[in-house]
This record gives sequence, C-alpha cells and structure tokens, in this order.
Amino acid sequence: VQLQASGGGLVQAESSFRLSCSVSRVTFSIQGVSWHRQAPGKQRELVASMNRGGETDYEDSVKGRFTISSDDVRRTFYLQMNDVKPEDTGLYFCKVKEYLREPTWGQGTQVTVSS
Repeated sequence: VQLQASGGGLVQAESSFRLSCSVSRVTFSIQGVSWHRQAPGKQRELVASMNRGGETDYEDSVKGRFTISSDDVRRTFYLQMNDVKPEDTGLYFCKVKEYLREPTWGQGTQVTVSS
C-alpha cells in the first residue's frame, strides 16, 4: 500500500482545516487507519484512529475538535481539525494497517498553528 498525505500548512489558532491521506496499491483488506503527530522534541503520538467497523478513538486533547473519517470511493481518509491550537503544531503522519502486513506510514505533512 502507498499513502500520500496532504493539507498541512500555516494556520491561525481557532481555525479549521482538513488533512487528507490518499491510499493506493492496497493488497489486503485494511483493518484500520490512523493519524499521528510529532511535535518538535517530542515522541510521535496517536491523534485519531478508526477501525474497519468505523469505530473511532481520539487522543484526549483533540476530542471534540478533530474528526477522523474515510471515503472508500475516493480511497482517502481525512482528519478534520477544528478550533486548532498552537499545541496542535507538529508533523502529521497517516498510517494504514492491512491484514497480515506491518503498518504502512505516509510521509509527514507539517501543521503549524500560529496564535
């Protein structure tokens, strides 16, 4: 599987925007998708995930502000980010877990939130 993340940039605090991750060359069924971020000087952390059944989970600081979703027709999944804060700044990565395969990471897309 190959992933292509997009949608990052410089944004104002309290604004809204969306990250996209297009998925191609899928070999086996996808068990789950997720978004992760890595802030400067910190470890990469899970931000949001969604399993094959559509169940979602979020890191506490983004609950109620971020939403993970997918469009199976476009083979793309998204991270809708609302009311962003400076602490949301980081390099955002998408990840896909295929059945019987190790997870695949997309390239990071930088999100910088200015106050």
